[in-house]
Amino acid sequence: MSNLESTNLFKVPEPTLRRLPWYLAYAQLVLKEGESFLSSTQIAKNIAVDASMVAKDLSYVQISGRTRVGYDVKELVDVLENFLGFTNSHNAFLFGVGSLGGALMHDNGLNQFGLEIVAGFDVKYELSGTSINRIPIHHTDRFVELQKQTGVNIGILTVPVDKAQAVSEIMIAGGIQAIWNFTPYRIRVPEKIVVQNTSIYAHLAVMFNRLNAIKECENCQKKTNNNSK
Repeated sequence: MSNLESTNLFKVPEPTLRRLPWYLAYAQLVLKEGESFLSSTQIAKNIAVDASMVAKDLSYVQISGRTRVGYDVKELVDVLENFLGFTNSHNAFLFGVGSLGGALMHDNGLNQFGLEIVAGFDVKYELSGTSINRIPIHHTDRFVELQKQTGVNIGILTVPVDKAQAVSEIMIAGGIQAIWNFTPYRIRVPEKIVVQNTSIYAHLAVMFNRLNAIKECENCQKKTNNNSK
């Protein structure tokens, strides 16, 4: 969550912003299928959220549905894409060209959502002057110089966990205002810096925990059935 989230600067709650791309993805699917209108009830049923929540979330964007008909699908897609910033191009620098960083540089799908990685930075001198997916890789020492030339203010953090805080401080000092943090470390940043934490390891922990809980429940049920025989 951004450090600014507790202020009045952001009018849309973060949970809403996280759900809006779900609605967009479903609306795009429905549009491809040739449907013209889509109700909040339909959206809710297909992505497993309450219809009242869908209606409330969509109230933050500039679109109104028609009674008993719903939302115009094409308009809904256009409005959501514009509202979420997916139709604009946002350049970003990536810090830490390891396996995860390299994979993100290979991911052309990010462009569809308005994010273009224009350069990668790493402390390994042997990577300097190379490229991935036609994206140049530079030594970290060149970051400040290239930031001044380009004005890029978004940084993607994919360095080892023990380097996360130090590198984030270098990024901020060099002009980065928003950090997409893929490390499991919760970096500490100044109040006006936007941070989004996306740790795949944290999601793995939740998945494994839930899976183990299901297995334990199944084992308990088996024991109960055996004892009752």
